Amino acid sequence: MPMKVLFVSSEVFPLIKTGGLADVSGSLPNALQRLGVDIRILIPGYPAVLNQLADLKSIGTLHHLPHIDHAELLLGIIKETKVKVIVIKSAALYERNGGPYADPNGLEWQDNPVRFGVLSKVASILASEHSPITDWHPDIVHCNDWQTGLAPAYMKLTEHSRAKSIISLHNMAFQGSYAPHWVVSLGLPSAGFSIEGFEYHGQLSFLKAGIFYADAITTVSPRYAVEIQTAAFGFGLEGLLSQRSDEIKGILNGIETEEWNPEHDKYLIKNYSSQNLAGKQEVKAALQQSLGLNVDAAAPLLGVVSRLTHQKGLDMLVPHLQTLIDQGCQFALLGGGEMGLEALFQNIAIQNPGRVSVTIGYNEPLSHQIMAGCDMFIMPSRFEPCGLNQLYGLAYGTPPIVNATGGLADSVIDSNNAHIANKTANGFVMVEASADGLMACIRRAVEMYRNNKDTWLQIQKTGMSQNLSWDKSAQEYLAVYEGLV
Repeated sequence: MPMKVLFVSSEVFPLIKTGGLADVSGSLPNALQRLGVDIRILIPGYPAVLNQLADLKSIGTLHHLPHIDHAELLLGIIKETKVKVIVIKSAALYERNGGPYADPNGLEWQDNPVRFGVLSKVASILASEHSPITDWHPDIVHCNDWQTGLAPAYMKLTEHSRAKSIISLHNMAFQGSYAPHWVVSLGLPSAGFSIEGFEYHGQLSFLKAGIFYADAITTVSPRYAVEIQTAAFGFGLEGLLSQRSDEIKGILNGIETEEWNPEHDKYLIKNYSSQNLAGKQEVKAALQQSLGLNVDAAAPLLGVVSRLTHQKGLDMLVPHLQTLIDQGCQFALLGGGEMGLEALFQNIAIQNPGRVSVTIGYNEPLSHQIMAGCDMFIMPSRFEPCGLNQLYGLAYGTPPIVNATGGLADSVIDSNNAHIANKTANGFVMVEASADGLMACIRRAVEMYRNNKDTWLQIQKTGMSQNLSWDKSAQEYLAVYEGLV
């Protein structure tokens, strides 16, 4: 009998995406399905989800859910991967303009506690004997981040489910904490509103509920599993996480190698591989031309694809960027976020025509072209649970420049003399998370790029030859499931 897994997430690529959670929620179930797991994703019925799934059909109705009388359950298939998806269809909760978490103006939906409380409640019902789906019962409910955090609590406290629950922590900075009146209105037992439960500083914490009640905890890199047990990265929950230390496993994310592979990336003017990197120069020239940069093969082209937030650390780049440009570097940025940071980068672009390009927003083709066309990729995150962009950089022969944190520390090996000698070097790691630390690291990379082409090629090939696929990670998740069941 194959293992049955209900994978619960608030976003799944290619259906709907705001960040890395969607990439994981699209790729990991697909990889697990290839290993023979009978997996189904549970997701809210946003318009984008309803419009993109194939073969949608009704499989049941749930009544007496928190704040809504009923919701219909639909079953569909992601066309690209054939993974089955259960959709919660509730027009009142999910069918509206805007994103999964915020309205068109970027303001958080006021009823998010209900919207994701219902997602968690439905997950728990599907894992119980009250499930309207009679021919499929999960052995494991795999929850992801705060939006699904109440599911393990409901499973233990109200549904008394025999299935086991796991919560994967993708980013501890977002916890889903709300006023205490939501405890009653979401149908949670008031006894659980305590330190030994889902209470956190007088509020209901979705994430704490998941961490406290789940049967197992995973994070998206081994380093992050250790970091979140400290005050610097635990965001107030480090004590609880330390208590459960033995049950936390860090599993480094993979990447979707069909989607992110320079050998057959449909967005590149020329494909290339670790065996033949010549095409990368053509991609660089095309990128320079399309972005209005001077077409100059010798200019080190520094790339960024990122949200512009404090976490991502790109404010540390601003003080020294003009110096790098004056020394002959070019710079290409794609991203958006804090308006002040956007403006700083846009001003630098205005002052440096032909040398700096800044594109505000999200553009999938351009993100691939920057990853392939740049010479090095800058990712100085102050904390980074896993990070995917540095893995894309490795795959595309674009050595990442990173801070030593989370998944960045687990995946990028600094190009120091020892690592170059034993051929493990694949990027550049900052000594400290500061503007000067970042500048020193970039300078080191630029110097090697300019003056030591053979070593640079070796660094590129080392990164490109690594197995970055989801297969290894999926095996580790399957081992966690089997350990619970």
